[in-house]
Amino acid sequence: MNQGNRHLPPLALAWAIWGLGATLYFIGFYQRVAPAVLTDELTREFALTAVGLGHLSAFYFYSYVAMQIPTGILADRLGPRRLLTAGAAVAALGTALFAFAPNGIAANAGRMLVGASVGVAFVSMLKLASVWLPARHFALSSALAMAVGVSGAVFAGAPLRLMADQFGWRGVMGFSAALTALLALATWAVVRDDPAMRGYASHAPAAKAGHVPHVWADLKAALSDRNVVLLFFIPGTASAIVLTFAGLWGVPFLTTHYAMTPARAASLCSLMMVAWAVGSILFSAASDRMGRRKPLFLGGLALTLMFWSLLIFVRGHSPVTLLLLVTATGFFAGCFIVSFAFAKESGPAHLAGTVSGIANMGVIQGPMFMQPAVGWFLDRQWDGSLVAGKRVFAFAAYQQGFSLMLVWGVISLALLAMTRETYCRQR
Repeated sequence: MNQGNRHLPPLALAWAIWGLGATLYFIGFYQRVAPAVLTDELTREFALTAVGLGHLSAFYFYSYVAMQIPTGILADRLGPRRLLTAGAAVAALGTALFAFAPNGIAANAGRMLVGASVGVAFVSMLKLASVWLPARHFALSSALAMAVGVSGAVFAGAPLRLMADQFGWRGVMGFSAALTALLALATWAVVRDDPAMRGYASHAPAAKAGHVPHVWADLKAALSDRNVVLLFFIPGTASAIVLTFAGLWGVPFLTTHYAMTPARAASLCSLMMVAWAVGSILFSAASDRMGRRKPLFLGGLALTLMFWSLLIFVRGHSPVTLLLLVTATGFFAGCFIVSFAFAKESGPAHLAGTVSGIANMGVIQGPMFMQPAVGWFLDRQWDGSLVAGKRVFAFAAYQQGFSLMLVWGVISLALLAMTRETYCRQR
């Protein structure tokens, strides 16, 4: 609603400001899945077991998840400009530490700094969208955020593999740190928390009269609707499948059991990420058009589990079948994007940042738990086989680790059935 005689901000300006937040999200996704194509180098250089590699990758998620609710609360109070600027600056520092880490401890510390810092990106983007963009664009902005993020993941696939071969993984990460530092400067110069700071009216509903912000009271209010609580547990299934397979264990699985080169395996994992992004956009658009959240989420999650089962329990797929299964699993896993608009509509409107933080925390806990859990199963089943100094695991070991996501998926379907439809209307 317009304030006074102010005009709403031009969409081009609104999307540009949102886009700087999206750039940090791009970098975050790039960092999120980079270990997937550097498994050989990281395993050799830091003498890692499978569970050690899983933890190195998951240190990003440990700190990322821990930052989600604090980020949502801070976004509602301090504003996304400060968070995004500080996030980019600390991400640059963490990337530099990872790039020049002398040992595994320092590498883990760098990954943890990166995860904590880029963890502010998604919630800050949603907060910017809630004030700079019309309400009808909120679900679209969530889906486009996924597309931007997955573009970063794709860049961390075959392109990163080629650059690492050419310049070494440390050199590439050092250059990434420099670019991220430049983003921090650009964000501070351009982004503003609210259109009013540039003389425009805000799209956000006015805060409740007499509302005095209080961290615990607001968190309790955000969790007052059962949908918000249930949506904390549900979407991690879909993200776990994609980010555990395409984000870490897919490359060694495909190179070992489908005789693929690392570059080709990385490309197939990138294809899963691209399908995930496309699915996110289409599920979001379809949900908005239908005016419903729950049916598409249920159907998409059920199909995700079906194709994932075929991918991991049936051996010897032809190249075409394997490509179709990877693509279909990623595409239908894109249904998880509905959870952000679903949760936002279920919680108090003035606590959009806090609710978004809770929802995103739920999404990221999937790979946070599953990446090292799969590594633990692999180490347990390891028969001592080594190729070029790195451990090689049997197909059955991967099946056991990957089946963990199916268990979570069945539970998630049951929880999703208990949610209440919002009909795309804000509480």
